[in-house]
Formats: sequence, structure tokens, C-alpha cells
Amino acid sequence: MLSIAFAAPTLALAQHDADAPVRIVRSWTLDVRELVAKQAALPAHGLRRVHLLRLEMAVQSGTRWASDAILAATRRAAAILSQCGVQTIAYLHEFDGPRRYRNLSSPASRQLADKMRLGRPAIFFVDDTLHRPAFDAEAIGRGNSATRPEMTDTVWITAATRDLPIALAHELVHVLTDSGAHSDAADNLMREETAASNTQLTTEQCVSVLRTGVANGLLERAGGNDVGN
Repeated sequence: MLSIAFAAPTLALAQHDADAPVRIVRSWTLDVRELVAKQAALPAHGLRRVHLLRLEMAVQSGTRWASDAILAATRRAAAILSQCGVQTIAYLHEFDGPRRYRNLSSPASRQLADKMRLGRPAIFFVDDTLHRPAFDAEAIGRGNSATRPEMTDTVWITAATRDLPIALAHELVHVLTDSGAHSDAADNLMREETAASNTQLTTEQCVSVLRTGVANGLLERAGGNDVGN
């Protein structure tokens, strides 16, 4: 289900930088919880507790990103995560702001994350990265955010990212597990290089997603038995 709101939502924006305001101009809500209901017909990994992911996303007006592409990729990423019993409700916010926010770059991205105060986990869609070495997508968890605490539990996706749905799910797993670990298993989502066929998660990976995600306040228990029971 998709809904759209043109009025600025109730979203807390930091006011301490009055010379560089950020204004929400449009928002969409994408509710794809039905994907888990469909997945229930084919139980995965013996995980019978459903968990809810409330995913906040932001994109700046005037970038190379189109809302339709983001929402379509998010739906497919949610389908991948549903194998772990994760339901997803995603919120996409389009905002106006200074041009410096169009690229991933500290301290500008730290300032943007602080200004928008999105719920976590959050995904920011940017044109490019100024970081070196440069990565098309970057996940910032608890372990690599000491010098940029405002960006904790966020994902930054550049317009150069390939296999967007796979990349979204891949980076979200990094954040939800608070781990940079990759897998060498065939067709595994967490292979270092994304590919259209890389969509599978193991039981151990799903358990890590759920347990760490709940412990860090990134997932909500929605019903059923405990993980793995």
C-alpha cells in the first residue's frame, strides 16, 4: 500500500543552524507488511516471530533520484528481508536544503542527519560520495560511528549504486546486525559484491538480524514465538 502526503509532516528539525534550513516538501508511506503474510506459507529458518521494521528514508529535491525508483527498490528489498520474518513500513521524505547535502561528506552529512532527526534505521539517497576510498553505498552502525555519532544506524546510497534493491537490503542487514561481515556463500545477500541473484540469508544471519535489531531498538517484536523457537 502506498500513500502520499504533500503537506510537511510532523518531523523534528534541529533549529540551531538557521542559515541552512531543511524543509520537507513531500512524503510517501509504503506499507509492505503483507509480504511477511505471503512468506508465512513457506516458513523460513524456523523463525516464527514477526518483527516490524519502521524504515525512514530521505532524498533531496534536485538530485538524480526519482521517488518511484526508490519506492520500487524498497519494496523489493523488503521482500528479501521478509525471509527473516521482518515486516516493513517505509517512509520516504523529499526535502529542500543546501546543495552540500547532495553528496555524502562529513561534516555536511552529520549535520543533515542531525537536522532531520529521522527514526532509525534511516536511509539517505545522495548523488555521490566525497569519501575516500569511495563506496557506492555505506552503512554506518554502532561500531564505525564514533567520530560521526549523528549518523549512527544510517545507510547512505549514491546514484552510482548497482542492483539497488539488493544493495538496500544488504546495507540494512549491516546496520541491523551492527556488523560489517560478508559471506562467500553462493547467492547470499551478504556477498561482498551485489548481484541480482544474491538474495538469500542463512538461519544464523536471520537470527543475528532479529536479535541485534531488537537489542539496538531498530526492530519491534510484532508477534509469535521467540527467535528460533
